[in-house]
Amino acid sequence: MIPVPRMIWQPLIKARGRKARNSLGFMSEDHHRVRDFAVMELPRQGVPLSPVTIAESLGLSLERVGTILDELEKHMTFLFRSDGENVNWAYPVTLDETPHHAVFSSGEEAYSP
Repeated sequence: MIPVPRMIWQPLIKARGRKARNSLGFMSEDHHRVRDFAVMELPRQGVPLSPVTIAESLGLSLERVGTILDELEKHMTFLFRSDGENVNWAYPVTLDETPHHAVFSSGEEAYSP
């Protein structure tokens, strides 16, 4: 490793932090709830999560969940629906087999993209 002076790396880190905050600016509290639910439930349930399951579990309308899923996927933020409807990937977990396998302290298992 080569030491890099603080005056070089610090502005880069700050700029990347601002960019990350700006890219998430579209997310409402409900966006975060949907994403967090998907991350927690994918390993628990072991099957893709339907919009109906998400809506009923979070007390949101099916239309609202559909809009949120579309927006999260459009922004390539945190989740993916390989069939266009059901969530099978919510960073950092996926149901798709990958070389990265995680076992949680609760015993649940998941792959990671």
